[in-house]
Amino acid sequence: MTAPTTTEKQPSGPAPSPGPAPARPARRRSPERAARLRRAGLRLVALVVLLALWQLVTTLELWSPLLVPPPSAVWDALVATSGTHEGVRGYQGHTLIEHLGVSLRRIAIGAGAGVLAGLVAGVLMGTLPWVRVVFEPAVAFLRTLPPLAYFSLLIIWFGIDEAPKLWLLAIAAMPPVAVATASAVASAPASLVEAARAIGARRSQVVASVVLPSALPEILIGVRLAFGIAYSSVVAAETVNGLPGIGGLIRDAQRYNQSDVVVLGLLAIGVSGLLIDALLRGAENRLAPWRRLS
Repeated sequence: MTAPTTTEKQPSGPAPSPGPAPARPARRRSPERAARLRRAGLRLVALVVLLALWQLVTTLELWSPLLVPPPSAVWDALVATSGTHEGVRGYQGHTLIEHLGVSLRRIAIGAGAGVLAGLVAGVLMGTLPWVRVVFEPAVAFLRTLPPLAYFSLLIIWFGIDEAPKLWLLAIAAMPPVAVATASAVASAPASLVEAARAIGARRSQVVASVVLPSALPEILIGVRLAFGIAYSSVVAAETVNGLPGIGGLIRDAQRYNQSDVVVLGLLAIGVSGLLIDALLRGAENRLAPWRRLS
């Protein structure tokens, strides 16, 4: 007698899928990476075209090399001002990076003080109506003044050392931050402000916890504008006793018709300005990441 055999029932239907592939998150990021590569490539092509046009203009001699120096002359000026050659160190005893570093230090101190003053003034103007009525005309008046208009007065007051340069940069940087901060603070969501007051928050707590976070993106835009204005004013700030300094280098080279050094100084200001703006953009993305999602 044989024992009955049992047969296992085989599952019917297709085999279960193995699940999502682990490479899918990378696929989601690929369009963003491709967009960044396209932007970088487009900027590189634009830079190459600009350099080619510059070289073409100088090769055809449409203008005198004294007016439009060729790229090779600017490169030679970069090499000459970046070290010691034939016993001459840089330009007027300082290398190009030293000139740029002195100007950046002035901008950091002067524009930094202006940004802090603008933040305080903007918060007060945005939260206290009487402060806005009193100080808004003065801020608007300072914003319309070109830096050279009051630099002579600052020299009379503070002499020709560092003080008038720092004051000029601070005065130039303060109005855009004050205006942006006051506008952003005044337009804070009323519902959030009332909700904070309803749970017993004091005025200072409302400003610190509700008003300033909602106004942060616009404040950071004002800070970027302030540093841009301060950087564009550095040449004016260094017209008097500006050596060492990148603005002083440009002004001194202009006196001797050294257009290659002038162009080199302008390129140094532009490139370092782009780097500063990129750093401020990175700070904006980190401190206000929701702005990119809006």
